[in-house]
Amino acid sequence: MFVASLSGVLMHATVRYLSADLRPFELAFFRNFLALIILAIPLLRLGLKPLHSRHRGLHLLRGALTTASMLSFFTALSMSPLVQVTALSFTAPLFATVLAIAFLGEVVRLRRWIAILIGFAGTMVILRPGVEAIDLGTGLTLVSAATWGAAIVVTRVLGRSESSHTITLYMALIMTALSFVPATTVWIWTSPDLYFWLFLMVAFGTVTQLCFTQALREAETSVVLPIDFLKLIWATMIGYALFAELPDGTTLFGGAMIFASAIYIAYRESRLQRSRIAYDK
Repeated sequence: MFVASLSGVLMHATVRYLSADLRPFELAFFRNFLALIILAIPLLRLGLKPLHSRHRGLHLLRGALTTASMLSFFTALSMSPLVQVTALSFTAPLFATVLAIAFLGEVVRLRRWIAILIGFAGTMVILRPGVEAIDLGTGLTLVSAATWGAAIVVTRVLGRSESSHTITLYMALIMTALSFVPATTVWIWTSPDLYFWLFLMVAFGTVTQLCFTQALREAETSVVLPIDFLKLIWATMIGYALFAELPDGTTLFGGAMIFASAIYIAYRESRLQRSRIAYDK
């Protein structure tokens, strides 16, 4: 999780760097297309088996939500400070919990409701509505977090019957196709020296996914997820070193509030999951 937190912020910093020459929509397409090529190599031995699914509509919905989240996030990175975008991205689990209550009928007790309210209070600390105007980059970050939260809910539904290979492959295929359409409207043929940075962006993203997934396999969510808070530290350091961005105390404090609430929600869900498994046994 330590490596995942660092490589994730490095990918975001690479996107911010490349956005000076390439449009965010084009960057999102390259991210998906090159990742699909990397993903296809180990899946070749499985043939067409991962494409067998009875829930293609849900796969399409998840792909559309994830694409919307990525396009919004990449655009936000080109507009807003790295640490602010990172801090607000922690709200995704909060949106996922609220949406799971609304659409999956999940029951949330008082303590998790308090955690949700604290998380959204942290968002208000960062945004300071009425004191500072909410810019487009900030708004897009929240749109990204909300759509990613919705994608998490759809993933929970798919996970009941679909394999991880099927979910991952459909996501890569759909996101590549959907991100290509907006990319064509702003397409710029890049200089050859930028391809190195494009591959580096994809490499950082792939390392992040692999390490994050493996971390959750090696230990419980409540154990490894707190390390993800290092993203805020990395974003502060990298944002200052590369882009001369120095966050104020309210951004860091609000980010800590959001992250603490997300950690508690993950901890409670982990405890409840263990209780359900023990009950079923």
